[in-house]
Amino acid sequence: MQASSLTGRLALAAATLAFLVIVFGAFVRLSDAGLSCPDWPTCYGKATWPGHEQEIAHANEAFPQRPYETHKAWREQVHRMLAGSLGTLVLAIALSAAWRRRGAVAALVGAAVAAAIGVVLYMKGAYAVSVAFSAIALALPFLVAARLPRPAPYRVAVATFAVIVFQAMLGMWTVTWLLKPIVVMGHLLGGLLTFALLAWVALSLLTRWQASPQQRALRTMAVVSLVLLSLQIALGGWTSANYAALACGADYPKCAGAWWPQTDFREAFVLWRGIGVNYEGGVLDAAARAAIQIAHRLVALVVFVYVLATAFASWRRGLRGLGAAIALLLCIQLGLGIANVMLLLPLPVATAHNAGAVLLLLSLIVLLVRTRRQAPPALT
Repeated sequence: MQASSLTGRLALAAATLAFLVIVFGAFVRLSDAGLSCPDWPTCYGKATWPGHEQEIAHANEAFPQRPYETHKAWREQVHRMLAGSLGTLVLAIALSAAWRRRGAVAALVGAAVAAAIGVVLYMKGAYAVSVAFSAIALALPFLVAARLPRPAPYRVAVATFAVIVFQAMLGMWTVTWLLKPIVVMGHLLGGLLTFALLAWVALSLLTRWQASPQQRALRTMAVVSLVLLSLQIALGGWTSANYAALACGADYPKCAGAWWPQTDFREAFVLWRGIGVNYEGGVLDAAARAAIQIAHRLVALVVFVYVLATAFASWRRGLRGLGAAIALLLCIQLGLGIANVMLLLPLPVATAHNAGAVLLLLSLIVLLVRTRRQAPPALT
């Protein structure tokens, strides 16, 4: 099997798993299960979660500040297991991309070992040394990627391992820093970045599309659309992390009965408030939460107009199926966002809204690959 085929197929499998991890993670967050396992990476000291009455009693004794909730803990720990499986698969992708470079393979294995040591040290409370090993785990894949004499998809495949290591660290801080909004938002963006990189690698290596000069002119619009969508996703993550999704009640397009209610944008976007505060349920007042919700709605309109224009331009330049898919996903995503407000954030709709963001992101990545100048060469 050609190296491009192996790396591409592994990346496709990993992108599919990443989609599942992101959607299930949204389900965990939206069902208020993000702190249902107060320790990390174990759950009340177990690799799975407490099941028997004796184990539950021991869990409640060990963590009196966080009584065990059977219907929530399994969700958080299953999400961690899925994320761990994704990390292992991303390591396999990096190794396949650098397989013929012995020094590169050794460095990637070393990065994986350093990441594992960092986790063990963190569990034992040796935080400073843990950070040092984690820094090594982050640096080595980037160094390998920079020196890898192969086309861009292979270098990106290697660098993605560093992204997944940092994503694991964000997951750890999400729990241990008690749902700090900047970390929760970063964790969401990290998951989407991981998905985007894996999808781009898979599409780049497994497709041989050749764009016409007219279609290549769409590339700038695709990049701008991706930037705008990423900003909107970040705002969505900030909205969710600060429990501002229902700041306007069930009103749309108005907010709490007014076109412009009392807002506090200065307080709404303070990114760092120190460590030690429990952010479960949110700490902002109504005016700050309303400001976040209004910002999310306004940027949504900008994204809708520009991405719809991108879809229309794609249709006119011969990419009719892709243009129609982008427009359809965009309209569905807007509808789900409005439904979230008017139906007071039902869990299925809110989870589907997260899934829709991932699918819309994928459609724009397909457009980015579809408008490239030429496919990377196959490696044997």
